[in-house]
Amino acid sequence: MSEQVLRNGNVMERSRTRTIAQIAMLGAVAGVLMNLEFPLPFLAPSFYQLDFSEIPALLAAFAMGPVAGILTELVKILVHLVTKGTMTAGVGDVANFIFGCAYVVPAGLIYRFRHVKSRKHAVLGMAAGTVLTTMAACFMNAFVLLPAYGKAFGMPVEAFIEMGAAVHSSVNNLLGFVVMIIVPFNLFKYTLVSIIVFFIYKRIRVVLKGD
Repeated sequence: MSEQVLRNGNVMERSRTRTIAQIAMLGAVAGVLMNLEFPLPFLAPSFYQLDFSEIPALLAAFAMGPVAGILTELVKILVHLVTKGTMTAGVGDVANFIFGCAYVVPAGLIYRFRHVKSRKHAVLGMAAGTVLTTMAACFMNAFVLLPAYGKAFGMPVEAFIEMGAAVHSSVNNLLGFVVMIIVPFNLFKYTLVSIIVFFIYKRIRVVLKGD
């Protein structure tokens, strides 16, 4: 009996070590991807940039659960801060962490709901994460990020609204900026990430701890 307990303990320890190593690896990849960002001038001003750092975090959430997704997001932010630093005293990085968690947690929870894992649950999870993250981005940008960016760069919020108007002529106030810039940008970003993960997850899950 004691040998069986010891054997089970060794298996659990190896599994825990493997999980930690995979989270660290995926987080490091996410941190690098976060540095490889580029603007989408047809959707938003240049200070909003697209990156694919949520892909590793979502893979972690699907393979190992929502907590793994959160930890991957945390490692991502730490890697980004070490390699690139911050221009908003960490405000933007905290917001990125919140957005990432808002995306991967519901996706991971729905995908693994009652241990039923299917393409349908994956799509529903990613759709829920996309909507929730877009809502969080609207609130955070309006009340936290734009004022913080304005303070960091010595610009009034109205300057950002003018930059939004250059992209979409109907933007003439903060509400218009949120509706015409923030919403489309985030829906595009997280829908694109979802599509990519949808097609690659089943191919790489064999190297991750998952179903």
